[in-house]
Amino acid sequence: MSLIEKAAAKLKKSESLVERAVEQLKNTTVTEGQNAASAKKDVSGPVMQPSRPDSAEKFLKNKARVELSTDILRRHNIQTNDGMESSITTEEFRIIKRSLLLNAFSKGEGAIKNGNIVLVTSTQPNEGKTFCAVSLALSMAAERDLTVLLVDADVAKPDVLNTLGVKGNKGLIDVIENKNMDLRECLLRTNIPNLTILPAGKKHKLTTELLASERMGEIIDEIARRYHDRIVIIDSPPVLASSAASVLALHVGQILFVVEAERTREEELSDALKMIDKCKNINLVLNKARFSAGNKRFGSYYGYGYD
Repeated sequence: MSLIEKAAAKLKKSESLVERAVEQLKNTTVTEGQNAASAKKDVSGPVMQPSRPDSAEKFLKNKARVELSTDILRRHNIQTNDGMESSITTEEFRIIKRSLLLNAFSKGEGAIKNGNIVLVTSTQPNEGKTFCAVSLALSMAAERDLTVLLVDADVAKPDVLNTLGVKGNKGLIDVIENKNMDLRECLLRTNIPNLTILPAGKKHKLTTELLASERMGEIIDEIARRYHDRIVIIDSPPVLASSAASVLALHVGQILFVVEAERTREEELSDALKMIDKCKNINLVLNKARFSAGNKRFGSYYGYGYD
């Protein structure tokens, strides 16, 4: 299959979410029992920090914190960015992420709506989409001026936390079901400074309906608005296993579609791509493939390509 890489504009450095605004207030106090005209006295008031409901500092203070284990990541063949060689080289995801980042923050005619929100999906389960979503998120979090939010939206088979070796409680489904719950209550900070996780949340008998609901679209739009200067990676249900993937595709700017070498059938791939074609920026990634390009050998489990 011939794969064409899309050209994009220069990567815009993401701006920090932290709002710094400190105001010095001065209050005038009149001494009790004295004449106001002659006894007025200036007293310097305290230095105050304005209350900002969307302050990133406040987000960080309210989030639970989890520790990612490099040993567990290596057991899942995931690159760790710690300078040690793993079974999957970091270079592969560096290549993949570059095109996505260029699209994410492009301006002018090349700008993509919600381009910073990337949906990772596949045709069927067990083709490696969670592996790719987690690896991509870790690779992007290694960028100096970029923050990443990793969302587990595969609620029927959530595997992000297990892959990372951490535990969480509330998550995406809880926010969808409870309109009074703030998204920030469910976020997990990690020991990787630039990476935050939104877990799938509790099991629910109507998970597909909840993910396909108008409320889910509102949450994606809220994420796009609130985290407009960071990359959001969404681990989606497989396209042919859940209608939720095609609904999520309506709200994201880019899709990374995982194709398993020697397993994904061409007719299934064609059907799946038609179901998410409302998103015009779909990148194909060949997973679990062995190949060589000239004298350069890439990781033995992973191949890549763009449509």
